[in-house]
Amino acid sequence: MEETIFDFVQAQEIATYWETRQAQKALPPYLGEILFPARKKMGLELKWIKGAKGMPVELNLSAFDARAIKKDRIGFSEVSARMPFFKNSMSIDEDLRQKLLMAIEAGNATYVDTILANIFDDETFLLEDAAVTREKMRMQLLSTGTIVMANNGQEYTYDYGIPAEHKPTPEKLWNAADADIIGDITKWQDLIEDQGYSRPTRAITSRKVLRSMMSNEAMKNAVYVFGQGKVNLDETSIRNYIFDQTGVTIQVYEKKYKGLDGKVTRFIPEDLFIMIPDGDLGNTWFGTTPEEADLMASQNAKVSIVDTGVAVTTTDEVDPVSVTTKVSQVCMPSFEAADQIIIADVI
Repeated sequence: MEETIFDFVQAQEIATYWETRQAQKALPPYLGEILFPARKKMGLELKWIKGAKGMPVELNLSAFDARAIKKDRIGFSEVSARMPFFKNSMSIDEDLRQKLLMAIEAGNATYVDTILANIFDDETFLLEDAAVTREKMRMQLLSTGTIVMANNGQEYTYDYGIPAEHKPTPEKLWNAADADIIGDITKWQDLIEDQGYSRPTRAITSRKVLRSMMSNEAMKNAVYVFGQGKVNLDETSIRNYIFDQTGVTIQVYEKKYKGLDGKVTRFIPEDLFIMIPDGDLGNTWFGTTPEEADLMASQNAKVSIVDTGVAVTTTDEVDPVSVTTKVSQVCMPSFEAADQIIIADVI
């Protein structure tokens, strides 16, 4: 029996192609993939415990032989939400379909592989879009404490309850020559530590903020003195000085994405200085898509799972004759460390 387009373009082949490409990538992963590692659960409901490390409360005094006074458990706040569902599809266009059929008929394996690579490159854009959507949610969360999504007639707003005092603005913005940058960082570290949490040791910001520090008089003078006048004032010297003074390691995150409106947008606004503790901040939770739940055993579709919980589904179409690839995900980040971060608007 001759092979057809339906034999070559299948969910498993697309999934394998995507995973191979991801393994070969030299670029670093999205920051959110590190801070919010992926986990899987069944269904659509998401529950997590936020702020589990509350401030210890001292014990009540008690007389001998008296009944112990019952204490409430401290520091737990349960948050739940229904995870949003994302789905897009793509079909092979007529030109590529005809080229593939001709190559199959001619028995030219090399040409078939070349055309399939073009098809798979096009269709993995759907998986790239799924990854961008996850990063957009995580970085919204990290930079605002909320997730807001609205398109295709759907609207979602999730407020993770970051305290207002954890979203400060310094008395003098950091592009002012006399701003007290080290004092601000230390004050915000003290705020988190005084509430019973670990002292923030990492910061995420933009190159714009880092370069504004280079024009700060106190920072310039301190770096020159610290380096005995032999240090060039650059991003590295500023980072090193801040680490020496506060123990905070700074990471610059400049990644961008193209929105549905066609505009290129930063994942994190460039005026922010975000301070976070060591370790994971939460998880990127995947629920069960309808495709995974209902089509895995179907004869009418092929389904493969990539990136922990993203479903790649291929279906054979008869009019026009083609293969449709659909990528779907049910996902949402949790934020167990929501009470332990600082989101400062510094410029």
